[in-house]
Amino acid sequence: MSDAEEQVAGEQAPAEGAPSGSGPAANAQAMLEYLARAVVEDPDAVEVDVDEGRRGVVTLNVHVGDGDMGRVIGKRGRVAQSIRTVVRAAAVRDGVNVDVEFVDS
Repeated sequence: MSDAEEQVAGEQAPAEGAPSGSGPAANAQAMLEYLARAVVEDPDAVEVDVDEGRRGVVTLNVHVGDGDMGRVIGKRGRVAQSIRTVVRAAAVRDGVNVDVEFVDS
């Protein structure tokens, strides 16, 4: 049986290496969680919320533990801008535009 026959009608097979999670920006969300957890001191406190906005823009809101916001933003916002750039590149695979917001709890 071929891969096409195994798929249920109307479903698309996940891209190779795609995260098993679902959602409009699964690759971007997984990349954002990975990068944020790598930068902070308390990786278990990292949470990413997905908000689907109008006109196909998905907003990813990052919540980090106390004292880690400075690490995620970095000097002059360079770390935050770098994270946004990489996550936007990952979102191309999802076929969506994303905005990354760092939310202070």
